Amino acid sequence: MLGAVLAVLSAAAFALNNAAARRGVVTGTPAQGMVVTIPIGVICFLPIAILTGGVARLAQFRPEAIAWLVGVGLLHFLLGRYSNYRASQLAGVNLTAPVIQLQVVVTLVLAVVVLHEPCTALQMIGGALMLVGSFITQRPPRPARSSSNGEASISVAASSLPTFAPRHAAGYLFASIAALAYGTTPIMVRTALEGLGPLSGIVGALIAYTAATVAICLALFSPPLRRNVIALKRENLPWFVYSGVFVAAAQGLFYSAVAVAPIMLVVPLMQSALVFRFLFAMWLNPDQEVFNAGVVIGTLVSILGACLVSIDTNTILNALAVPEALARLLHWPI
Repeated sequence: MLGAVLAVLSAAAFALNNAAARRGVVTGTPAQGMVVTIPIGVICFLPIAILTGGVARLAQFRPEAIAWLVGVGLLHFLLGRYSNYRASQLAGVNLTAPVIQLQVVVTLVLAVVVLHEPCTALQMIGGALMLVGSFITQRPPRPARSSSNGEASISVAASSLPTFAPRHAAGYLFASIAALAYGTTPIMVRTALEGLGPLSGIVGALIAYTAATVAICLALFSPPLRRNVIALKRENLPWFVYSGVFVAAAQGLFYSAVAVAPIMLVVPLMQSALVFRFLFAMWLNPDQEVFNAGVVIGTLVSILGACLVSIDTNTILNALAVPEALARLLHWPI
């Protein structure tokens, strides 16, 4: 139960991070967002690690566990986050989120192959539904009919933002890269933190963020990157700061969840972020996102798939009173 609660809270925080980061990259750049958000992770986790005695727990971490977490910092916070920001900048959160959430398929496959966690035929059907949902969201919308009543769209202080025209191909490419990076790192985190308790997630996140921060600091020796960061607009800075705080909270909750619960429970529950992302996008970025029937239907199909994957197979089959022969088939181990 604790792992499930932590996973849902993490999903909500990730969704807030995406909405805030999306607002920042509308007129900012992914590199600017990374330079701001990654060090914020260290600032957030260091005092918590000290207050909870997490720093003293470093002695419990094997060298190979630390190496795994350093790898998580480089793969997740550098490659994954940059790709996520680029995808959001190019095509928006609503279009790219279901693609990025395919990370769960990558994670579940690796959980079965690497960690030997159980997987049933019903869970595989759920994974397939998530794929279908992501494809539905990618269908081009029908041309909008012109409005005769002159009603203005709802906006959250966004009237000065440029008109959004999604670049689908490039956005989906970066979203796919982000999905691969994000889908691999939970296995690395689980390998590093298994058996160390929920508070180990704080220390694990601190190690990963520190590794990514060091890499960012070294990258700032590049003159083009420095010029990019110096050009950061004042109005974008608060959005990147909000994003950094939200994503740090989300990562801490996620690391704690996988420290106490199996990957096959935690990662699918994280797909509730699709709902949160849609709601937060309507709230913060109504004029900078794509809202149409395909996005809504695709999101709902993806959520259904996530439920089939995350809820215990026996619970689902008993609730639906599935015939015994079909139940055996759906419960077949993969």
